[in-house]
Amino acid sequence: MEESRIPSGRGTRFDRDWTKGSIIGNLWSLSWPMTVSSSIMMLGPTIDMIWIGKLGAASIAGVGISAMVVMVINSLMMGLFMGLRAMVARFVGAGDYKTANHVSQQAFVVSIAFSVFMAVIGMMLAKPILMMLGVEADVVAEGAAYLRIQLIGMFTMSFGMVVQTIMQASGDAVTPMKINISYRLFHVALCPFLIFGWWIFPRLGVSGAALTNVISQGLGGTLALWFLFTGRTRLQLTLKNFRIDTNIIWRMVKIGIPASIAGMQRSFSDFILMWFIVPFGTAAVAAHSLITRIDTFVFMPAMGFGQGAGVLAGQNLGAGQPERSERTVWLAAGLCTGIMFIGVLVILFLAEPVIRIFNAEPTLVEIASKFLRIQLVAFMVFGPFLVLMNCLQSVGDTLVPMLITMFTMWGVRVSLAYYLPRITNLGVYGVRWAIVVDTVIAAVIFTVYFRLGRWKHQKI
Repeated sequence: MEESRIPSGRGTRFDRDWTKGSIIGNLWSLSWPMTVSSSIMMLGPTIDMIWIGKLGAASIAGVGISAMVVMVINSLMMGLFMGLRAMVARFVGAGDYKTANHVSQQAFVVSIAFSVFMAVIGMMLAKPILMMLGVEADVVAEGAAYLRIQLIGMFTMSFGMVVQTIMQASGDAVTPMKINISYRLFHVALCPFLIFGWWIFPRLGVSGAALTNVISQGLGGTLALWFLFTGRTRLQLTLKNFRIDTNIIWRMVKIGIPASIAGMQRSFSDFILMWFIVPFGTAAVAAHSLITRIDTFVFMPAMGFGQGAGVLAGQNLGAGQPERSERTVWLAAGLCTGIMFIGVLVILFLAEPVIRIFNAEPTLVEIASKFLRIQLVAFMVFGPFLVLMNCLQSVGDTLVPMLITMFTMWGVRVSLAYYLPRITNLGVYGVRWAIVVDTVIAAVIFTVYFRLGRWKHQKI
């Protein structure tokens, strides 16, 4: 039994006990690699959009809408593996590496089943999904080609997410960061060759961008699996005594389902908002698509600090130190708010140049730059909103965050997005203001709930 309490990874940096020492030092050591990893993960799709922007507004709109569908599915997948993150962090904090390994094995069973299901959806429903929105035919054609490839190749993203979650939850954030940097550099280099048909490659347009994602994520996932199974990370995975454990799978899924529902609601609401924006024209659709990509890239610091604090909170709960968990989370929210304030100042004066990186069409630049400046208000509360939400989910408290998300999504965001363009003179900008109001209200509610401390007693 004692052997199961010793990390299998090699090297002194894997021996660090994250439940002891400086809270700020631990938080920074885990969060900055996670922030870099999250940013690098978004860098590929963002650069893709720069290249796709040269194909025209229809390509931007088609890929943008398809990317929202993919985000809905990613939210479902990330939620399912939130249970994995919570359980691995808790068991590692308690020193039970044997059970953490067993939980990790079951996560691959979930990943395989999920990937097969998504491949079937991609083959059969890619085009009908986009046609439901009522966008123009050229937008449907571009978007369906992109979406089909992304969903059929979902297994590469799924496996990569499992492996990265295991590494991060065990306390190794540096190895996933290095892997993400490696495969995204490959992604960035390959993408224009497949989109425009450079050198010996065929001209694939938006399909080339989707195929680049699948190929690069496959390489990254393969590399990550090699690290995990050869002990070059904190928790060495082994298939010894592997068996399908329906009890562990159910516990993992039970924690993950509320997180999946919450994430899907947030992503699905973006899908609904796009439906509201479509009547304002292709330029507005393209502008919203661009800002969605920029939004995702900007809030990566909050996601990184939230994930880092969540791992520390989970491990400290496993070690019987709930007050240390709470201090870690508040520090993360405060540091993140300071970082976001600096970003807001930069974007305030550089909105138009940022948009022109993607596309220089005057109408698109005008709409998108206004969208971006409206969003600055939301950026200021990303710290408490994203950090607290991520931490609650990472310690296994996923039900209440789901309920909060349901209330703010449908009671605030979608409702205001429908009514503001109709009862005010805001027009399409009313949709963006609805997003801002929702984010602010959600941040306040998460802050109040976190202070109640119920999450400290969460069982997994």
